[in-house]
Amino acid sequence: MTTDAKILSALRASPDGVSGEDLAEQLDISRAAIWARIEELRRLGYEIEAGPHFGYRLVSVPDVLHADDLLARLYQTKIIGRDIRVFEQTTSTNDVIEKLARDGVKEGVVVFAESQTRGRGRLGRKWISPAYKGLWFSILLRPELRPQETTQLTVASATALCRAIQAETGLNPEIKWPNDVWVNGKKVAGVLTELSAELDRVKHVILGIGVDVNLGTGEFPADLRQQATSLKLEAGRAISRADLAAAILRELDHDYLRVCIGQFTKVADEWEARCQTIGRDVTIQIGGRRVQGRAESLGESGELLLRTEHGHLERIGGGDVTLEK
Repeated sequence: MTTDAKILSALRASPDGVSGEDLAEQLDISRAAIWARIEELRRLGYEIEAGPHFGYRLVSVPDVLHADDLLARLYQTKIIGRDIRVFEQTTSTNDVIEKLARDGVKEGVVVFAESQTRGRGRLGRKWISPAYKGLWFSILLRPELRPQETTQLTVASATALCRAIQAETGLNPEIKWPNDVWVNGKKVAGVLTELSAELDRVKHVILGIGVDVNLGTGEFPADLRQQATSLKLEAGRAISRADLAAAILRELDHDYLRVCIGQFTKVADEWEARCQTIGRDVTIQIGGRRVQGRAESLGESGELLLRTEHGHLERIGGGDVTLEK
Protein backbone atom coordinates (compact mmCIF):
# COMPACT_ATOMS: atom_id res chain seq x y z
CA MET A 1 0.00 0.00 0.00
CA THR A 2 1.33 3.46 -0.89
CA THR A 3 1.88 6.27 1.62
CA ASP A 4 -1.19 8.16 0.36
CA ALA A 5 -3.31 5.01 0.65
CA LYS A 6 -2.11 4.49 4.23
CA ILE A 7 -2.91 8.10 5.11
CA LEU A 8 -6.41 7.88 3.66
CA SER A 9 -6.97 4.56 5.41
CA ALA A 10 -5.92 6.09 8.75
CA LEU A 11 -8.15 9.13 8.21
CA ARG A 12 -11.15 6.91 7.48
CA ALA A 13 -10.42 4.77 10.54
CA SER A 14 -10.45 7.92 12.73
CA PRO A 15 -13.34 10.14 11.51
CA ASP A 16 -12.89 12.49 14.47
CA GLY A 17 -9.29 13.14 13.48
CA VAL A 18 -5.78 11.74 13.86
CA SER A 19 -2.69 13.71 14.82
CA GLY A 20 0.24 14.26 12.52
CA GLU A 21 2.44 12.69 15.18
CA ASP A 22 0.36 9.51 15.23
CA LEU A 23 0.32 9.36 11.42
CA ALA A 24 4.08 9.79 11.30
CA GLU A 25 4.55 7.00 13.84
CA GLN A 26 2.15 4.65 12.04
CA LEU A 27 3.81 5.22 8.67
CA ASP A 28 7.36 5.55 10.01
CA ILE A 29 8.01 8.83 8.20
CA SER A 30 8.50 12.43 9.37
CA ARG A 31 5.66 14.81 10.21
CA ALA A 32 6.95 17.05 7.42
CA ALA A 33 6.48 14.17 4.96
CA ILE A 34 2.93 13.64 6.28
CA TRP A 35 2.17 17.33 5.75
CA ALA A 36 3.54 17.18 2.19
CA ARG A 37 1.34 14.18 1.33
CA ILE A 38 -1.72 15.85 2.91
CA GLU A 39 -1.11 18.90 0.71
CA GLU A 40 -0.88 16.68 -2.36
CA LEU A 41 -4.16 14.97 -1.45
CA ARG A 42 -5.77 18.40 -1.04
CA ARG A 43 -4.50 19.35 -4.47
CA LEU A 44 -6.25 16.27 -5.85
CA GLY A 45 -9.55 17.46 -4.35
CA TYR A 46 -9.64 15.78 -0.93
CA GLU A 47 -10.94 18.17 1.74
CA ILE A 48 -8.82 17.53 4.83
CA GLU A 49 -9.19 19.77 7.85
CA ALA A 50 -6.32 20.43 10.19
CA GLY A 51 -6.57 21.67 13.78
CA PRO A 52 -4.52 21.67 17.00
CA HIS A 53 -7.13 19.64 18.91
CA PHE A 54 -7.93 16.90 16.40
CA GLY A 55 -4.99 16.79 13.98
CA TYR A 56 -6.12 15.89 10.48
CA ARG A 57 -9.71 15.02 9.58
CA LEU A 58 -11.14 13.84 6.25
CA VAL A 59 -14.19 15.97 5.39
CA SER A 60 -15.02 15.07 1.80
CA VAL A 61 -13.57 13.32 -1.24
CA PRO A 62 -13.68 14.33 -4.93
CA ASP A 63 -15.79 12.55 -7.53
CA VAL A 64 -12.78 11.00 -9.19
CA LEU A 65 -11.28 7.54 -9.15
CA HIS A 66 -7.97 7.67 -7.32
CA ALA A 67 -5.96 4.45 -7.09
CA ASP A 68 -4.56 5.22 -3.63
CA ASP A 69 -8.02 6.01 -2.28
CA LEU A 70 -9.43 2.74 -3.63
CA LEU A 71 -6.48 0.77 -2.25
CA ALA A 72 -7.08 2.37 1.15
CA ARG A 73 -10.62 0.99 1.15
CA LEU A 74 -9.59 -2.53 0.05
CA TYR A 75 -6.88 -3.49 2.50
CA GLN A 76 -8.76 -6.70 3.45
CA THR A 77 -9.26 -8.12 -0.06
CA LYS A 78 -7.23 -11.23 -0.85
CA ILE A 79 -6.77 -11.05 -4.64
CA ILE A 80 -8.93 -8.58 -6.55
CA GLY A 81 -7.84 -5.00 -5.99
CA ARG A 82 -4.39 -5.55 -4.53
CA ASP A 83 -3.06 -3.59 -7.53
CA ILE A 84 -5.20 -0.77 -8.95
CA ARG A 85 -4.39 1.51 -11.88
CA VAL A 86 -6.52 4.43 -13.06
CA PHE A 87 -6.30 6.01 -16.52
CA GLU A 88 -7.89 9.29 -17.50
CA GLN A 89 -8.74 7.80 -20.88
CA THR A 90 -7.98 4.63 -22.79
CA THR A 91 -9.37 2.72 -25.75
CA SER A 92 -10.71 -0.13 -23.63
CA THR A 93 -9.66 -1.30 -20.18
CA ASN A 94 -9.76 -4.88 -21.53
CA ASP A 95 -7.04 -3.90 -23.99
CA VAL A 96 -4.84 -2.60 -21.16
CA ILE A 97 -5.36 -5.75 -19.10
CA GLU A 98 -4.56 -7.94 -22.11
CA LYS A 99 -1.15 -6.27 -22.39
CA LEU A 100 -0.54 -6.66 -18.64
CA ALA A 101 -1.48 -10.35 -18.90
CA ARG A 102 1.04 -10.88 -21.70
CA ASP A 103 3.66 -9.13 -19.57
CA GLY A 104 3.12 -11.66 -16.79
CA VAL A 105 1.45 -9.38 -14.23
CA LYS A 106 -0.05 -11.30 -11.29
CA GLU A 107 -3.80 -11.80 -11.09
CA GLY A 108 -5.94 -9.32 -9.19
CA VAL A 109 -4.81 -6.16 -10.97
CA VAL A 110 -7.71 -3.80 -11.74
CA VAL A 111 -7.62 -1.12 -14.43
CA PHE A 112 -10.15 1.74 -14.35
CA ALA A 113 -10.61 4.37 -17.03
CA GLU A 114 -12.50 7.61 -16.45
CA SER A 115 -13.54 7.31 -20.09
CA GLN A 116 -13.04 4.89 -22.98
CA THR A 117 -12.86 5.70 -26.66
CA ARG A 118 -13.59 2.15 -27.81
CA GLY A 119 -15.38 0.48 -24.93
CA ARG A 120 -17.03 -2.75 -25.98
CA GLY A 121 -19.68 -5.15 -24.78
CA ARG A 122 -20.65 -8.64 -25.82
CA LEU A 123 -20.94 -9.60 -29.50
CA GLY A 124 -18.75 -6.65 -30.51
CA ARG A 125 -21.26 -4.02 -29.45
CA LYS A 126 -20.04 -0.56 -28.51
CA TRP A 127 -20.25 0.41 -24.86
CA ILE A 128 -20.86 4.13 -24.27
CA SER A 129 -18.36 5.32 -21.63
CA PRO A 130 -18.74 9.08 -20.91
CA ALA A 131 -16.15 10.64 -18.61
CA TYR A 132 -16.83 10.68 -14.84
CA LYS A 133 -20.30 9.19 -15.28
CA GLY A 134 -19.76 5.49 -14.68
CA LEU A 135 -17.40 2.73 -13.71
CA TRP A 136 -15.48 1.28 -16.65
CA PHE A 137 -12.92 -1.27 -15.49
CA SER A 138 -11.30 -4.65 -16.12
CA ILE A 139 -9.72 -7.29 -13.91
CA LEU A 140 -7.00 -9.84 -14.65
CA LEU A 141 -7.60 -13.33 -13.24
CA ARG A 142 -5.61 -16.54 -13.55
CA PRO A 143 -8.00 -19.20 -12.16
CA GLU A 144 -7.32 -22.92 -12.13
CA LEU A 145 -10.39 -23.69 -14.23
CA ARG A 146 -11.04 -25.52 -17.45
CA PRO A 147 -12.02 -23.22 -20.33
CA GLN A 148 -15.65 -24.40 -20.26
CA GLU A 149 -15.86 -23.51 -16.56
CA THR A 150 -15.05 -19.83 -17.00
CA THR A 151 -18.77 -19.07 -17.34
CA GLN A 152 -18.70 -19.43 -13.55
CA LEU A 153 -16.78 -16.16 -13.39
CA THR A 154 -19.44 -14.31 -15.38
CA VAL A 155 -22.09 -15.68 -13.02
CA ALA A 156 -20.05 -14.73 -9.95
CA SER A 157 -19.45 -11.24 -11.32
CA ALA A 158 -23.18 -10.67 -11.81
CA THR A 159 -24.04 -11.71 -8.25
CA ALA A 160 -21.26 -9.54 -6.84
CA LEU A 161 -22.44 -6.54 -8.86
CA CYS A 162 -26.00 -7.00 -7.61
CA ARG A 163 -24.97 -7.16 -3.95
CA ALA A 164 -22.77 -4.08 -4.21
CA ILE A 165 -25.36 -2.04 -6.11
CA GLN A 166 -28.07 -2.96 -3.62
CA ALA A 167 -25.86 -2.07 -0.65
CA GLU A 168 -24.82 1.31 -2.06
CA THR A 169 -28.12 2.44 -3.62
CA GLY A 170 -30.97 0.54 -1.96
CA LEU A 171 -32.13 -0.62 -5.39
CA ASN A 172 -32.98 -4.28 -6.09
CA PRO A 173 -31.01 -5.37 -9.19
CA GLU A 174 -31.88 -8.45 -11.24
CA ILE A 175 -29.79 -10.53 -13.62
CA LYS A 176 -30.56 -11.23 -17.24
CA TRP A 177 -28.56 -14.24 -18.40
CA PRO A 178 -25.74 -14.36 -19.17
CA ASN A 179 -24.12 -11.09 -18.16
CA ASP A 180 -26.51 -8.16 -17.75
CA VAL A 181 -27.64 -6.46 -14.55
CA TRP A 182 -31.02 -4.75 -14.76
CA VAL A 183 -32.89 -2.35 -12.51
CA ASN A 184 -36.61 -1.80 -12.99
CA GLY A 185 -36.58 -3.57 -16.35
CA LYS A 186 -33.63 -1.69 -17.85
CA LYS A 187 -29.95 -2.54 -18.20
CA VAL A 188 -27.60 -0.76 -15.82
CA ALA A 189 -24.44 -2.89 -15.97
CA GLY A 190 -22.78 -5.64 -17.98
CA VAL A 191 -19.89 -8.07 -17.87
CA LEU A 192 -17.64 -9.03 -20.79
CA THR A 193 -15.49 -12.11 -20.17
CA GLU A 194 -12.52 -12.71 -22.46
CA LEU A 195 -10.04 -15.52 -22.01
CA SER A 196 -6.80 -16.95 -23.26
CA ALA A 197 -6.71 -20.72 -22.94
CA GLU A 198 -5.19 -23.94 -24.13
CA LEU A 199 -7.24 -27.08 -24.74
CA ASP A 200 -7.66 -27.98 -21.07
CA ARG A 201 -6.16 -25.02 -19.20
CA VAL A 202 -7.02 -21.36 -18.75
CA LYS A 203 -4.01 -19.07 -19.10
CA HIS A 204 -5.85 -15.92 -18.05
CA VAL A 205 -9.30 -14.39 -17.92
CA ILE A 206 -10.22 -10.73 -18.35
CA LEU A 207 -13.40 -9.53 -16.67
CA GLY A 208 -14.55 -6.30 -18.27
CA ILE A 209 -17.29 -4.51 -16.33
CA GLY A 210 -19.29 -1.41 -17.15
CA VAL A 211 -21.73 0.26 -14.75
CA ASP A 212 -23.86 3.24 -15.75
CA VAL A 213 -23.69 5.21 -12.51
CA ASN A 214 -24.56 8.90 -12.93
CA LEU A 215 -25.64 9.24 -16.56
CA GLY A 216 -28.67 11.38 -17.36
CA THR A 217 -31.29 10.31 -19.87
CA GLY A 218 -29.85 12.57 -22.58
CA GLU A 219 -26.42 10.95 -22.27
CA PHE A 220 -27.68 7.64 -23.65
CA PRO A 221 -27.95 7.28 -27.43
CA ALA A 222 -31.55 7.66 -28.58
CA ASP A 223 -31.79 4.01 -29.62
CA LEU A 224 -30.83 2.82 -26.10
CA ARG A 225 -33.03 5.01 -23.93
CA GLN A 226 -35.83 2.44 -23.77
CA GLN A 227 -33.45 -0.37 -22.75
CA ALA A 228 -30.75 1.32 -20.64
CA THR A 229 -30.73 3.34 -17.45
CA SER A 230 -28.35 4.54 -14.72
CA LEU A 231 -28.25 4.11 -10.98
CA LYS A 232 -28.75 7.85 -10.57
CA LEU A 233 -31.92 7.81 -12.67
CA GLU A 234 -33.36 4.85 -10.75
CA ALA A 235 -32.30 5.93 -7.26
CA GLY A 236 -33.20 9.59 -7.78
CA ARG A 237 -29.82 10.80 -6.52
CA ALA A 238 -26.18 10.89 -7.54
CA ILE A 239 -24.14 7.87 -6.44
CA SER A 240 -20.55 8.02 -5.19
CA ARG A 241 -18.54 6.23 -7.85
CA ALA A 242 -15.60 5.60 -5.52
CA ASP A 243 -17.83 4.10 -2.80
CA LEU A 244 -19.52 1.88 -5.37
CA ALA A 245 -16.22 0.86 -6.98
CA ALA A 246 -14.80 -0.24 -3.62
CA ALA A 247 -17.98 -2.15 -2.77
CA ILE A 248 -17.96 -3.96 -6.13
CA LEU A 249 -14.31 -4.96 -5.81
CA ARG A 250 -14.88 -6.32 -2.29
CA GLU A 251 -17.83 -8.41 -3.45
CA LEU A 252 -15.99 -9.61 -6.57
CA ASP A 253 -13.06 -10.71 -4.42
CA HIS A 254 -15.45 -12.61 -2.16
CA ASP A 255 -17.20 -14.46 -4.99
CA TYR A 256 -13.99 -15.14 -6.91
CA LEU A 257 -12.59 -16.89 -3.84
CA ARG A 258 -15.81 -18.92 -3.54
CA VAL A 259 -15.38 -20.10 -7.13
CA CYS A 260 -11.70 -20.91 -6.59
CA ILE A 261 -12.37 -23.12 -3.54
CA GLY A 262 -15.15 -25.07 -5.25
CA GLN A 263 -18.19 -23.28 -3.79
CA PHE A 264 -19.73 -22.28 -7.11
CA THR A 265 -23.05 -23.93 -6.20
CA LYS A 266 -23.56 -21.31 -3.46
CA VAL A 267 -22.91 -18.54 -5.98
CA ALA A 268 -25.25 -20.22 -8.48
CA ASP A 269 -28.06 -20.42 -5.92
CA GLU A 270 -27.81 -16.68 -5.31
CA TRP A 271 -27.64 -16.04 -9.06
CA GLU A 272 -30.81 -18.05 -9.70
CA ALA A 273 -32.65 -16.16 -6.96
CA ARG A 274 -31.86 -12.89 -8.73
CA CYS A 275 -32.18 -14.06 -12.32
CA GLN A 276 -35.20 -12.85 -14.27
CA THR A 277 -34.43 -15.31 -17.08
CA ILE A 278 -35.09 -18.53 -15.14
CA GLY A 279 -38.62 -19.83 -15.65
CA ARG A 280 -39.20 -17.62 -18.69
CA ASP A 281 -39.73 -18.49 -22.34
CA VAL A 282 -36.74 -17.17 -24.24
CA THR A 283 -35.24 -16.97 -27.70
CA ILE A 284 -31.45 -17.27 -27.87
CA GLN A 285 -29.43 -16.31 -30.93
CA ILE A 286 -26.15 -18.24 -31.04
CA GLY A 287 -24.28 -17.06 -34.12
CA GLY A 288 -26.48 -18.10 -37.02
CA ARG A 289 -28.51 -20.52 -34.87
CA ARG A 290 -31.76 -19.59 -33.13
CA VAL A 291 -33.04 -21.62 -30.15
CA GLN A 292 -36.38 -21.23 -28.38
CA GLY A 293 -37.55 -22.75 -25.14
CA ARG A 294 -37.93 -22.27 -21.41
CA ALA A 295 -34.94 -21.39 -19.23
CA GLU A 296 -35.03 -23.99 -16.44
CA SER A 297 -31.90 -23.50 -14.35
CA LEU A 298 -28.16 -22.94 -14.27
CA GLY A 299 -25.74 -25.80 -15.00
CA GLU A 300 -22.77 -26.73 -12.82
CA SER A 301 -20.36 -24.80 -15.04
CA GLY A 302 -22.58 -21.72 -15.30
CA GLU A 303 -24.33 -22.59 -18.55
CA LEU A 304 -28.07 -22.07 -19.05
CA LEU A 305 -30.20 -25.22 -19.10
CA LEU A 306 -32.87 -24.65 -21.73
CA ARG A 307 -35.87 -26.92 -22.35
CA THR A 308 -36.52 -26.51 -26.06
CA GLU A 309 -39.92 -26.42 -27.70
CA HIS A 310 -39.30 -30.06 -28.69
CA GLY A 311 -38.69 -31.15 -25.09
CA HIS A 312 -34.91 -31.51 -25.30
CA LEU A 313 -32.69 -30.08 -22.54
CA GLU A 314 -29.87 -28.03 -24.05
CA ARG A 315 -26.84 -26.55 -22.30
CA ILE A 316 -26.28 -23.03 -23.63
CA GLY A 317 -22.93 -21.42 -22.88
CA GLY A 318 -23.64 -18.03 -24.42
CA GLY A 319 -25.79 -16.11 -26.84
CA ASP A 320 -28.06 -13.12 -27.29
CA VAL A 321 -31.21 -13.61 -25.19
CA THR A 322 -34.65 -12.19 -25.81
CA LEU A 323 -37.26 -12.66 -23.07
CA GLU A 324 -40.64 -13.56 -24.50
CA LYS A 325 -43.74 -11.80 -23.21
